[in-house]
Amino acid sequence: MDEIDKIKKKMMDDIMTDSSKGNGWPEGPVVVGDTNFTDFVGKYPLTVVDCWAPWCGPCKMIAPVIEELSQEMKGQIAFGKLNTDENQGTARNYNIYAIPTLLVFKDGQMIDQIVGAYPKDALKERLNTYL
Repeated sequence: MDEIDKIKKKMMDDIMTDSSKGNGWPEGPVVVGDTNFTDFVGKYPLTVVDCWAPWCGPCKMIAPVIEELSQEMKGQIAFGKLNTDENQGTARNYNIYAIPTLLVFKDGQMIDQIVGAYPKDALKERLNTYL
């Protein structure tokens, strides 16, 4: 494990520790990467991971939607954000060829893959089917 991986792990451990206070759900989207992806999607009954990149226009459009939904659906769905440029291993494992892509996990198993920037209401309606 190189120094950057150690820093990422420490940051994720700190985030997970902070999120375990109170009701145990994160306050907003959690930054995930190759080193902590599996731990994150396995920690909560239902998770959605936003796969994005900094240069992606549609990713920038959906980012505030993900932020809002993470607040509105706290306690039901945990949201994560995966920068595909920095975490190519995970992107490759889940066959992410277009972004934004939302990966939906239930009990640690992927149950859906949503490609594209959906409006908030449409995305929330789709996610509600998994609750």
